Amino acid sequence: MKKLSFFFFSFLIINISFSQKGNDLIKVTDMLQIKTAGSVTLSNDGSKAAFTVTSIEPDDTKTDYRYVSQVYTINTDGTSLKQLTSAKDGSSQPAWSPDGKQLAFVRSVDTKPQIFILPMDGGEAKQLTHSKYGASNPKWSPDGKQILFASGISLSELLKDSVLNPSHEIPLWSFEKPGFNKNENLKSSSAKPNPDGNMEEIRAYLAKDETDKKAKVLNKLNFQDETNVSSETNFTQYFITNVQDSAKPKLITKGFYRLNNIDFTPDGKLIISGYIDSIQSPDRSLENQILIANIDGSNIKLLLGKPNMNYNSAKLSPSGKWLAFVYGTTSFVEVPQLAIMNMNSASKDIITIPFDRNTNNITWSNDEKNIYFSAQSNGGQPLYRVNMGTKMVEELSDYNSGILSFDIAGSKIAFTKTQVSDPSELYIADASMKNIKLVSNFNNWVKEKKLSMPEKKTFVNDKGITVEYWIMKPTNYSPGKKYPLLLDIHGGPSAMWGPGEASMWHEFQFFCSKGYGVVYCNPRGSGGYGKEFLRGNVNDWGAGPTKDVLTALDKTVAEGWADTSKLVVTGGSYAGYLVAWIIGHDHRFKAACSQRGVYDLATFFGEGNAWRLVPNYFGGYPWEPEVNATLVRESPITYVKNITTPYIIFHGENDRRTGFVQGEMLYRSLKVLGRPVEYVRHPGATHELTRSGDNRQRIDQMLRTYEFFERYLDKK
Repeated sequence: MKKLSFFFFSFLIINISFSQKGNDLIKVTDMLQIKTAGSVTLSNDGSKAAFTVTSIEPDDTKTDYRYVSQVYTINTDGTSLKQLTSAKDGSSQPAWSPDGKQLAFVRSVDTKPQIFILPMDGGEAKQLTHSKYGASNPKWSPDGKQILFASGISLSELLKDSVLNPSHEIPLWSFEKPGFNKNENLKSSSAKPNPDGNMEEIRAYLAKDETDKKAKVLNKLNFQDETNVSSETNFTQYFITNVQDSAKPKLITKGFYRLNNIDFTPDGKLIISGYIDSIQSPDRSLENQILIANIDGSNIKLLLGKPNMNYNSAKLSPSGKWLAFVYGTTSFVEVPQLAIMNMNSASKDIITIPFDRNTNNITWSNDEKNIYFSAQSNGGQPLYRVNMGTKMVEELSDYNSGILSFDIAGSKIAFTKTQVSDPSELYIADASMKNIKLVSNFNNWVKEKKLSMPEKKTFVNDKGITVEYWIMKPTNYSPGKKYPLLLDIHGGPSAMWGPGEASMWHEFQFFCSKGYGVVYCNPRGSGGYGKEFLRGNVNDWGAGPTKDVLTALDKTVAEGWADTSKLVVTGGSYAGYLVAWIIGHDHRFKAACSQRGVYDLATFFGEGNAWRLVPNYFGGYPWEPEVNATLVRESPITYVKNITTPYIIFHGENDRRTGFVQGEMLYRSLKVLGRPVEYVRHPGATHELTRSGDNRQRIDQMLRTYEFFERYLDKK
C-alpha cells in the first residue's frame, strides 16, 4: 500500500515551492496558486475596466492560508494593467463613477466592510462610510453625487436603534412567539432583570440570558444559517449618502421587509427587488416583487408581483424605456423566463424571450439594441445576447468555457473566462465577442503543467433524454495500459459540470495526474439543459440519476483502458447522497467517498437549511403517509445493510445546509454492521468545505480521499 509521508504533510504549509519547469504534473498544492478574476465593471465610456483578483495567501502564522481579493484596473485596449489596492484584508466590489473619474470599492475596517472612494487622477483612497453595521454593494447615482449602499442589520438591533427606528416600530407580521398577540413581546420594557421578580422582570431576566448567549429561543421557520442555529432575524437595509467628507447616510428603506437589491433608475428614482408584504413573515414568503420608489424610499409602487411568483434580476435600459427581468414560480425545480417590458406603455405587457436556461448578469448595451447575459448550458457558461428587434437569442461564446463575470460599455466587452487550459483570466473583445484579446496572465504557471483534456460524449437514457458526459484520461496515459477510473458526481442536484465550470478544475487535474481516469456527467435533474431535464429527477433522486451516471461509467469502461477491478466513486452534497445510494445498490466499486451528503430525507427536512428541497422534489412533508413512504424509499440510509464497499465520509462540523447528523447516522450504522468505514469531521467547516473553505482542509480532504482509495486499489 502506498503511504503518504507524515513529514511531508506536517511541513506542507511552510515548504511549498512554486517553481515548476517543463511538463510537470498538477500537485495537490497547486490549488494554492490559482488566482480568480471576477467582479468586472467598465467605465461608462468603455475605456477602462475594473475587476477583482482573488488569491490564496499564507496567513500571519504561516500555518494556514486565507483568501485575499484586490482591485485592479486596465485600459480596454489592453494596456496599463494596475493593482489599485493592497490592504492586508483585501478589497472588493469596484464601482465606477458615471464620469469615470472615481472608483468606489469595499474594504474591511475593524471587521466591518466600508466603502472607499479612490480618485483616478491620483491620490489616496478615502473612507466614505463609517457605518457600525457595515456598508457594501455601492451604486452611484446618475449624477455621480450620491452612493447607495447596503447594510446587514438584525431585528434586535433595528428595534433598539433610536436613529434608524426613532418611533420604536415593530413588524406588522407575526413574530410567531406562542401566547403573544400583535408582537407584544417585541415592545420595549423598562423592567429590570430579576429571576425572583414579577412576570415582566422574569421576562427581562430571560431576555438577558438570550443576550448573554445562555439560551437560544427559536420562533423562526428558517432557524439555520450556513454555520449555526440562529434565533435572530436579519434584514438588508439600504442607505444613501452624498459623496463628500463627513456626509451622513440616510436610511431609505422603511419597514421590516425582505429586500434583495436596490439600484438607481436613469431618472434618479429607485428600482427595488424584494418582498414588502407587511403581514407575512419574510421566513414564510417565497415570492419576489419588482417595485419603483422615490429616491428617499417613499411612494413605493408595485411594478411586478403576484402570489406564488418570483420576479428578479430587474435591469432598466439606459434610457429607462425598457425593463429586462426574469420571472417564474416559487418552485425550486424551475427555469425562470427571461422577459422585457416597455415602461412607457400603459398596459405594461410582458414580452417573454424564448430561452430555456437560467440567465445571469443581465446587461444592456448603451444603444439599447441588445441585452447581454450569461447562462450555464451543456457543460459551459456561454455569453448570449438578445436582439431587441427580433427578440431572438444569439450565442456569443462556446460550451467549452465559462464566462463567469462580464460587463459591456460602448463597443467593448470585458470578461473573465474559465477553461480547462486556464482556470481564470481577463479578456477584452468587441460587442459581438470578436477580436478577443487575453489581457492578463494571473495563472501563467499553468503553462508549465501537463493537463488532461476532457472528451465530450453523449447517450440517450431510458427516458429518451440525451445525457452528456466527459472522459478525462490519466495525464500520462499510454495506450495499451489499464488505469484506475474515478466516477465523480456533482451535487445540487441541479448543479452542472463541464469544461466551463470552475470549481472542479483542480480536483479533476489532480486525480488525472495521479494516474486515474475521471468520468463525470450531468444526469437527469442537472441544470443547464432546460426545464424538462431539470425536472427529470422529481420523486426520483436515487434510481434514475444512478442509471445515468453508471451508464457514463459503463461506456467509459467499454473503451478498454479502464481497470474494472479499480473503480472508485466520489461526490459531495446531493452527490454524497447519490454515492451512498449507489453503493447500497451496486458493488462494483473498490472504494467510495461522500462529502457533506444527505442520507435520510426526513432528518434532512429538520436539520438542513435547504429543507425546502423536500417538498419541492417529493411533493410534501414527512408526516404525510404517502410522502413519508417516498422519503423512506429514496433515502440511502434505508439500504445501509447492503453497503459493503469501503467508504470514507466527510462532513464539516458547521455545515447547516445539509446538516451533519445524517452523516453520523450513516457512519454509526455502518460501524454497528462491521463495515469498512471512516468518518472525517473538519472543525469549523461549512458546506463550502471543498470549494471556498479553509485551504488546509481542502487539501486534507483531497489527500485523504486519494489515500483512502489507494489503500484498496493497491491490494492484489
